Formats: sequence, C-alpha cells, structure tokens
Amino acid sequence: MRRVNEAVREVLSEAVGDLKDPRIGFVTVTGVDTSRDLRQATVYVSVLGSERKRTATLEGLTSARGTLQSRLNRELHLKRTPQLAFEYDPTVERGVRLSKLIDELSPGDRSED
Repeated sequence: MRRVNEAVREVLSEAVGDLKDPRIGFVTVTGVDTSRDLRQATVYVSVLGSERKRTATLEGLTSARGTLQSRLNRELHLKRTPQLAFEYDPTVERGVRLSKLIDELSPGDRSED
C-alpha cells in the first residue's frame, strides 16, 4: 500500500499543477492514504495562504476530482480508481512556525550573553 500511496501522490502532485481553476492556489500534496480495497483515497494537501484561500483551494480540488481521478486511471492502471477526498494538512505550517520559534530562541541571537 505504501507504493500505491506514493504513486498516487506523485501523479496528483503533477496533475494539480496542471489544473486551470483560479480557486486553486499554491498547493503541495503532502501525502495520500488509500484504502486497501482502492475504493477511496484521502489526499492531504498543504496550501499557502489565508484560511479563505485554503477553503477555496479545497473546493477547487473537490470540483476537479473527476479530472484528477481520470488522470490517475490513465497513468497508474490500478484495478480500481479510488474516489478522492481532499483534506488540509497543517503539518507544514506547524513546522514553519516551530522553526521560527526555534530561531528566535537560539543562543546566537541573544544579547544577554
């Protein structure tokens, strides 16, 4: 399943960049979790921008689901093409925030030393 998830992630990462929907902003496909029977796949995406931009991007991706599923079918030739569901993945945003906090607390930046 790990190979299937990675293959689906790669195809979708490329396919999302080809979409022309103006609602879809800068999106990174961070992961895919496909069910064992290949009926469903949850696609985790990171979106650069505000909460409103994230919502619009997820709506755009959901409306492009058919196009993305047909591309998966065309490129991967799976026994079944999974039904795609998109979810926002906040881990990239958290990582950036933690990195900034660590940088602020690093000893080289202190004037007390």
